Amino acid sequence: MKVICAPQNKIPRNLANDIEYFSLYSNPGRPNVNFIANGWKRQLEKIDISPTILVWDFVTITLSIAAADLVCVRKESADGWTRKIELKVFLCDPSPWIAQKEVLEKAFRFLTGDVWVLEFVRGGIRPPKRKMFPLKTDADCISLLSGGMDSLIGGIDLVSDGYKPCFVSQEAKGDVKKQKMFSQSLMPDMQHFQWKNPISRSGRKEDSTRGRSIVFLGYALLAATTLKKWENEVINIYIPENGFISLNIALNAGRLGSLSTKTTHPVFLNLIQAVLDNLDIKVKLVRPYQFKTKGEMLLECKNQILVDSLICDTTSCGKFSRNKYKHCGRCVPCMVRRAAFLKAKKKDTTEYVYPILNDRETIEKSGANDIGAVASAYIKYKTKGINRLVGGAISFSSVSERKHYAKVVERGLEELGEFLKEQKIL
Repeated sequence: MKVICAPQNKIPRNLANDIEYFSLYSNPGRPNVNFIANGWKRQLEKIDISPTILVWDFVTITLSIAAADLVCVRKESADGWTRKIELKVFLCDPSPWIAQKEVLEKAFRFLTGDVWVLEFVRGGIRPPKRKMFPLKTDADCISLLSGGMDSLIGGIDLVSDGYKPCFVSQEAKGDVKKQKMFSQSLMPDMQHFQWKNPISRSGRKEDSTRGRSIVFLGYALLAATTLKKWENEVINIYIPENGFISLNIALNAGRLGSLSTKTTHPVFLNLIQAVLDNLDIKVKLVRPYQFKTKGEMLLECKNQILVDSLICDTTSCGKFSRNKYKHCGRCVPCMVRRAAFLKAKKKDTTEYVYPILNDRETIEKSGANDIGAVASAYIKYKTKGINRLVGGAISFSSVSERKHYAKVVERGLEELGEFLKEQKIL
């Protein structure tokens, strides 16, 4: 599976049948040529954002990874899942990225479960024009704001601790208004960047996209360049997600490997941090809740009045758009969400498609795969111990950290177990 992401003038007149082409930052209006972020460069110039070439090339790489992930259909691979993706990206200055190629390939393989072969070549689109007085904000950190429960709690905690975060959101249908509302509720006078995942693709698309999250990091780094402290200080980029979901331990054999998402997994983020450090890009990816469950995050949130007023408006469901922007109530993220409300002893007014899980209609209409996976994982943990469940999934960690990762999985399962008991599943 071959993909080329290039300026429209670098795309050949005669297209190869075995290559997918993407035009960077413009729509060439050509049949069989997709495009990425059409007109976005001009939009950035209008708000005086002018990143360095190094940062801009990183953003281009992240968008290209997401595009390739979207266009390469897993069913066409030898095993119906694992792909070998050869991706060629045109950059302004490829030399620093060529030196990081192996680390990036390793990071993306971990993220998506595929074999990536990257090629970086010269001739990319230049960054937005530098201004005499580019945009510089008084924010002191960056915090990802997805519209989910964890990112809201993370933002509340930062503000409660006296920080001035600049929130960065990747737009998603059903969450755009929520993102704006949360940002305005927390930091009404601070810049909030909302950028789309602007990949246009005609024809078939791969539904199991794992590469979308890397775009979020590209947007976060781009936003970091707008802070006054960018030139002289390390800028923290906060990634507020609970440790149970970040690890995403396979709950059964059917969820091994890349079948479980790893968008905020420590291994992936540590590899990206290594690349940034190697290139002397002064940002730090911070995971403040890597040893907390979602229930603990909600229970310990530093402004309980504010979180109570907003928390039920957040989005957690893995099938949110498929259910007409309602929570299904029975996927793993929904059950983790519901278990968190139970742990924190808070009223959950979220509208669920399946509010009752131990119900014949729920099982007949939706199946019981996720419910069964969580129940069997809980029983396995209770009968055989947490180490039998996590296995080698936390072998990446140091000896001192390993017990903390095991404990957060254990406590996450306890929360889920209590929820399943309440639902009369266990």
